[in-house]
Amino acid sequence: MKTAKYLPALLAGTLAYALLSIFWGQSGIWALRQLEEQKRVISVHTQEIQKINDELNLEKTAIRDDADVIAAYARKLDYVFDDEKLVKIKGLAVSEPLMYDTGSVLKSAPVAYVSEWFCKGAALAVGLLLAFAIFLFDMSYGIRSYSKRKTFETIEGIPVYDVAQV
Repeated sequence: MKTAKYLPALLAGTLAYALLSIFWGQSGIWALRQLEEQKRVISVHTQEIQKINDELNLEKTAIRDDADVIAAYARKLDYVFDDEKLVKIKGLAVSEPLMYDTGSVLKSAPVAYVSEWFCKGAALAVGLLLAFAIFLFDMSYGIRSYSKRKTFETIEGIPVYDVAQV
C-alpha cells in the first residue's frame, strides 16, 4: 500500500476542484446570485414598462371614446366649436407638447465566474503540493526509504526475511 499514502493528496485535489466549481464556477453559487440579481432588475423593469403600457392604453381609450377628452385635445390644437369663441392672450407661455415616457433600454451584464481550467489547475496544484508535502514529511522522518538499498534483520549472521505465512 505504498500509493495509499498519497490518497489524501488526490482527495484534497478533488475537494478543491469541487469547492471551486460549486462556489465560483460557471454554474456555481456566485454566478447564480448574479443571475438572480439580473432577474430582479428585469422584473422591476418589466413592471415599469407594463405600467407605462397601461397608462397609454387608458389614454388611447379616452382619446378614442370620451368626447370631453377629444374636445380638450382639439382646443390645444386651436380648434373650436361653431358657437365658441377663442381668445388668445399674448405673453403667456405656450404649453409644452406632451411627451410620452416609453421606458429605457436595459442591457444585461455578462456573468462573472471562475473558468473551468482555473478550477482544474488549482485542484491539480493543491493535490501536487499536498503530495509533495507528504513526500517531504516521509523523507524527513525516515518513515519511508526511497533509496534502492535494502536492509535485512540478522540473527547471529543469518539474514531473516519477512515471508508471509501460508
